[in-house]
Amino acid sequence: MSKTDEDQEMSVDSLEAVRAFYEAHPYPAPVDSLEKRLDRYRDPRRRRAQSLLLWPLEKARTDRKILIAGCGTSQAARHALMEPAARVTAIDISETSLRHTGDLQQKHGLRNLRFHRLAIERAQDLGETFDEIVCTGVLHHLSDPDAGLRALRSVLAVNGAMHIMVYAPYGRAGIYMMQHYCRLLGISARDHELRDLGATLQSLSSDHPIAGVLRRAKDFLSSDALADALLNPQERAYSAPQLYAWLEHCGLKFGRWYEQAPYLPQCGAIARTAHAARLTALPPRAQHAAMELLRGTMDRHSFVAYRDDRAQEAQPITFEGDAWRDFVPVRIPWTLTVKDRAPRGVAAVLINPSHMYPDLALFIDAAQERLLKAIDGQRSAGEILQSAPSAIGDEQGRQFFKRLWEHDQIVFDAL
Repeated sequence: MSKTDEDQEMSVDSLEAVRAFYEAHPYPAPVDSLEKRLDRYRDPRRRRAQSLLLWPLEKARTDRKILIAGCGTSQAARHALMEPAARVTAIDISETSLRHTGDLQQKHGLRNLRFHRLAIERAQDLGETFDEIVCTGVLHHLSDPDAGLRALRSVLAVNGAMHIMVYAPYGRAGIYMMQHYCRLLGISARDHELRDLGATLQSLSSDHPIAGVLRRAKDFLSSDALADALLNPQERAYSAPQLYAWLEHCGLKFGRWYEQAPYLPQCGAIARTAHAARLTALPPRAQHAAMELLRGTMDRHSFVAYRDDRAQEAQPITFEGDAWRDFVPVRIPWTLTVKDRAPRGVAAVLINPSHMYPDLALFIDAAQERLLKAIDGQRSAGEILQSAPSAIGDEQGRQFFKRLWEHDQIVFDAL
């Protein structure tokens, strides 16, 4: 047997192992209905904000073609609900996941959703290209993530956007330790072994490296989530520098982090450290690498990527020059404004619940709060400053809108 034949056979065996794993342990946990969050999924403000995360220089593409690659049990149905004018295609290798997707399709009458049992590496078999591709929590489980990413790139429209999430290594140190522990003991994914494993984890010291993961992941001790985290037959992780190199190797370019504040040294407590100036002087890639090391607990990277032959800039939002004055700020609707028990001199505290680091809360004063309230998704930053009820200079305004954007409180419509 040739080396190529051997590699293909190993790839098929690996794919079958992962498929069998998710047939037995579907993840995320299946749901019978999405009724409880229908208002959230149908919120046009949410739809606009998410579109601007991908395409700040374009009008929302309501009728776009979306591919959910590795759709799991409910992700495709949620996207079909959020984008009723879009055509959503879902692929997965697990019949169990697709069956749950089909149940939700029938439950909610999702005529804009279709799905296929298909491996990501065979995405070209669909015979079409897509404006948006969503692939979260999947590529790191492939035997050849490069082949998977290249396959997705091949079906991404030239001006399309891809939302990807893959594991990050440093925040998963405790998980890797427990994965090795499970291999040493020969622990399998049988129900009684998962129960014993869950009980054992609960008995660990709060100083164990996995303790932080246990606190953050609400579903971690469900049997299927536990199996996915500790007994998955195949996975890898990417540091920020590895991620950049991986994208370039596969014909893509980095756009932005889905939540960027944790990667920026000017955000949060790190901005007040002795190294703040040295960190902010680094080029963006080096900043992101340094921040991943300094934060230490990032367990995943969620980001936007584009084809490398796309003509437009990957990150067009800039506060150099005067272009920012024409940007229309749009508040991200899932953020929170907290006024109760605010410190003296602070009018409000702005929180993005997607952030896992509490130091990323943004404190604003009364004048800044008035500017924040003036953001209506229609007027530009310059128009808002002109109509501000109190005198706020251009430079103060520029810095405030820049901070809001950096802290994931707003996106910009830069069309």
